[in-house]
Amino acid sequence: MNWVLGFTAIALLVFGLIGQGFEMRKIRLSYPDEEGSPKIFTDKKNFKWYAIIGVGMVCWFIAERT
Repeated sequence: MNWVLGFTAIALLVFGLIGQGFEMRKIRLSYPDEEGSPKIFTDKKNFKWYAIIGVGMVCWFIAERT
């Protein structure tokens, strides 16, 4: 296992998940009258966090294979 790539993957995953959590909270507060709106997950502000999480998962997969 490539440890540098593994730690990078873990850092990207943690950063992405925490960042997405804060972003989703801000999005949820912008829709005060709707509870559990599916618009929260498809908001365009979340796609950057989805990309960071995806890159972290790919790095983790590559680290496990090397």
